[in-house]
Amino acid sequence: MSVQNNKINARILEGQFGLEKESLRVDQEGFLAHTPHPFDDIKQIDRDFCENQIEIITGVHDSVNGVYEELKSLHHLAIKRLYYLESGKEYIWNCSNPPYVKNDEDIPIAKFHGPLKDKELYREYLSQKYGKKKMLYSGIHFNFSFTKEYLEQAFQESKEKDFRIFKDNLYLNLAQNVVRFGWLIVYLTAASPLMDGSFLDYKDLGKDILSPYASGRCSEIGYWNEFVPILDYSNLASYVDSIQEYVDLGQLKSAGELYYPVRLKPLGVNTVNNLKENGVNHIELRNIDLNPLADIGIQKEDIYFLHLLLVYLSTLKFDSIADFEQVMSIKNIKESARFNDKEIRIETGWDQSENIRRLTLKVLGQMEEFFNQFDRKDIKNILSYQKNKVENSRERYVKRIMNAFEEGYVLHGLHSSEEYAKQVLAE
Repeated sequence: MSVQNNKINARILEGQFGLEKESLRVDQEGFLAHTPHPFDDIKQIDRDFCENQIEIITGVHDSVNGVYEELKSLHHLAIKRLYYLESGKEYIWNCSNPPYVKNDEDIPIAKFHGPLKDKELYREYLSQKYGKKKMLYSGIHFNFSFTKEYLEQAFQESKEKDFRIFKDNLYLNLAQNVVRFGWLIVYLTAASPLMDGSFLDYKDLGKDILSPYASGRCSEIGYWNEFVPILDYSNLASYVDSIQEYVDLGQLKSAGELYYPVRLKPLGVNTVNNLKENGVNHIELRNIDLNPLADIGIQKEDIYFLHLLLVYLSTLKFDSIADFEQVMSIKNIKESARFNDKEIRIETGWDQSENIRRLTLKVLGQMEEFFNQFDRKDIKNILSYQKNKVENSRERYVKRIMNAFEEGYVLHGLHSSEEYAKQVLAE
């Protein structure tokens, strides 16, 4: 492993940011809502898998603060509309794990019509293949791209001959490093240690379960493909072809069914053909829990950290990620989603592993050393914020959630959603 350049261009800290936030709608009793999607007139609030699962999609911003404020604005808009529905008050469920689930009929697949009917049929296919319950997991996707100015300067400094190939290779290198370090993202953002018994067994409706997981959706019981995909990062064409091969073999319905911690995306329509023809526009991180301790589901400090992590990982140069390492990396991500971090060991090579807390502090220390060259207090504060979660175990989100939810998972989740809605309405 090595840093690509000794002298780092300061523009590497610039970027463009977007967020997508999935959430469930619940009624005043804490049950999943059964009203039709009430945001058809708002393009940035869509449905995800089911009719009662919304997805808030921000625009592209040139700062973390900008994307955070838009997500907050859209979140508040949704809260106000749900509160004043003629059919009765509804709330945004603020946890990644769902509340009470009565049965499969409690999960109505999102309905689409006309030219969009294929979206509904695709959801039907997913429900039959993976089951409806897993589709209720909700989380946050973080989208990031380096600025054109930084990429052009980095290209000039690289002495490469083709800008398009240079840019694609930069993102391919970043993507495989995100796979390698995906466990770190899960460990520092996991926020779903509790679930209702109905999610595991409908007969246990209303029974709180302290699961062995800090993040159910990122764990072995999460939403994963039935196989560990092996992708070819040697160049963009090979990368796309390695995804398409799973579609051709019938293991995936489409490239969109690749449930992976990171995706490379093109500008415009998100298809493998567009990606192959026009190149990488941005990278998407997909393994981030909703945080019920945060008003809008994510702390601004964590968004800043994800940005810093991507910047740092973009400068690390490893050998191309081998097949066994890809399998090991996915295993590490699932392991990092466990609750008891004293027992979590991250595999670092053949017959090599290290405790996750020790390894996390090591990586954060390396990040501190890297970012010292910029001498920025805000960056130091963000890294200190993450270190504090590790050094003081009670500061981990999962530990704080356990203390906050003493009155019960669904009951506290409903109360906190109600209280936050009242705060928004009072503004």
